[in-house]
Amino acid sequence: MEPVINVPLYESERIDDLLTHEMKIIQSHEVFCFSMDAVLLARFASAPKRGRILDMCTGNGAIPLIMTTRTPEASFEGIEIQERLFSMASRNVALNQLEGRFTMHHGDVKEAVERFGHAKFDVITCNPPYMPATSGEKNISEHFAIARHEIMLSLEDVIRVGSKLLKNGGKLALVHRSTRLIEIISLMRQYGIEPKRMRLVYPRRDAEPNMVLIEGMRGGKPELRIQPPLIVYENGEEYCEELQEIYFGRRDSLA
Repeated sequence: MEPVINVPLYESERIDDLLTHEMKIIQSHEVFCFSMDAVLLARFASAPKRGRILDMCTGNGAIPLIMTTRTPEASFEGIEIQERLFSMASRNVALNQLEGRFTMHHGDVKEAVERFGHAKFDVITCNPPYMPATSGEKNISEHFAIARHEIMLSLEDVIRVGSKLLKNGGKLALVHRSTRLIEIISLMRQYGIEPKRMRLVYPRRDAEPNMVLIEGMRGGKPELRIQPPLIVYENGEEYCEELQEIYFGRRDSLA
């Protein structure tokens, strides 16, 4: 279904294509735009044919919007603490005429259990802030600071809340810095989520990994499958064939 451009745009906002699918997304240079991290997670996470999927820290809604192409019968929800990004996510749902499948919530992930209840979701995705609150750039806007740094939400918060929201057998999928992999695995196990699938992302063949995609199962048995490495750039600045297939629509999954 072709998007209809009949939603309001505010100062500095624009409408971009969402990959190569017949979808659009409202973005702004004043807040975080969707990036490769979001695309990789949306393609890596489990996508059940039916079920209830929640994207925590949803931003402008890019991850669940991309995931709709993989699971046409599932329902999606997103929760976002920043009012401006919540507004963009809600308008992106309307822009793509997906109101019947999407519900966006303005609120704090740390209060999500009180909002939704225990054991309500089949899959939860999250592209959380990567850096501790005390590290990194200081002179950045509030929007960027909250998106990049654990000011409002820590990695432990994400996993603890996700564990409570998942049904038994439900799955939590994250994209994060590979340097925090041990912390991620430790926290997953601490909160009853068993890591089941993992994929390291390398910028180039001669570089160390800089991202990890990882998915755990609530109440799962120990057994971690490590998938082949994903090398982003080949021959200088060209995406590898696998990523080109993702971006140009010939593949819908990194699983």
